[in-house]
Amino acid sequence: MSKNNTEVSPLKQKILILYSGGSALDSEIVAWSFFDATENKKMVTGDSDEPPYESVFDAMKDGWRVIQISPIQSFQPGTEYSTGYLKFEHVLEKITPTDG
Repeated sequence: MSKNNTEVSPLKQKILILYSGGSALDSEIVAWSFFDATENKKMVTGDSDEPPYESVFDAMKDGWRVIQISPIQSFQPGTEYSTGYLKFEHVLEKITPTDG
């Protein structure tokens, strides 16, 4: 309860992790994970054929706040096409009021 005796909806966090094809915020999304505390909902790559946004910048335009951007990495000659973990990870958050 607030000071003026009106009920305030609690705020809950949503986290969206986008993996892009490059370090630029307008790079194409190649993988993603979504965690929604407002609905206890988890979406992972494979749940849909299309990413939730085409780029990190598109998610920003929809109200997501970027809280982590991957560092630009240099590659050693001959390792440019080596497989491994996804290097360009961007963590975004959105704070949303809930009913409960």
